[in-house]
Amino acid sequence: MRQKMADMVHRIQDEICEALREIDGVDYRQDEWTREEGGGGRSRVFSGGKVFEKAGVNVSIVYGTLSPQAAKSMGGGHELQGTDLDFFATGISLVLHPINPMAPTVHANYRYFERGEGQKPGSWWFGGGADLTPSYLFEEDAIHFHQVHKDACDRHEVADFTKFKQWCDDYFYIKHRGERRGLGGIFFDDINDADRDDCFAFVTDCAESFLSSYLPILERRKDLPFTSEQKDWQQIRRGRYVEFNLVYDRGTTFGLTTNGRIESILMSLPLTARWEYCHEVQPGTEEYRLLEALRQPRNWLEN
Repeated sequence: MRQKMADMVHRIQDEICEALREIDGVDYRQDEWTREEGGGGRSRVFSGGKVFEKAGVNVSIVYGTLSPQAAKSMGGGHELQGTDLDFFATGISLVLHPINPMAPTVHANYRYFERGEGQKPGSWWFGGGADLTPSYLFEEDAIHFHQVHKDACDRHEVADFTKFKQWCDDYFYIKHRGERRGLGGIFFDDINDADRDDCFAFVTDCAESFLSSYLPILERRKDLPFTSEQKDWQQIRRGRYVEFNLVYDRGTTFGLTTNGRIESILMSLPLTARWEYCHEVQPGTEEYRLLEALRQPRNWLEN
């Protein structure tokens, strides 16, 4: 399974980067890196193109011995599984930040973990998900994004879209702001309730669904007109993105506590962001309409 997952995430990275290269009009920068404790990765970042201010698609394969702090940052109770702190982890993580404030930021991550030899009950699991983070609310975009991921979940008995959608809304919650980072999608962890190959098939299906979930939205929004005020609002929303990733995100914490490559860990952050003191949004505006959706998550697939 270690090799199957590694092969899959490298293939998905190639497919996504090829699509982004065609859209953005520039090639990515690639960095292959190694980790002293074991393993390494392949990071690819787009910048300076016509569509994305910054877009990164990273693959990592790391192994070694966890510190108790790193084990705790995994979540899911895995720090309680005895004293075996040897681990293996591989996955793909991507974040795309478009130039146009009408086009949403998107994030996706799919990963596989083993503790020890990965043979004991509870010693292996899959995790991941994808979520949409717009600056302006287009309901048809949210519906499309959620529908594609529901379809992927519905193809696999191990998946539960309703549960994973709620999990996403709960996980990407900025507690000190009282709002979600975005409009959600799916999020799951500790997936090991079925045969390992069945779990792998589900995660693979989700990863393969990324382009169909996002590219139609990007094509609709990337060339829309926008004002300098709308660009400023995008910068403020990106500030919220930074707050979540640095304060709450378990993946960031895990990378920092396992001596990961800093540039790859912080790849998810936008090129620029903005924090205005006591920024206020007027009710009745499009900006306020987005905030309402972030404060009270919706079921986008209701009839």
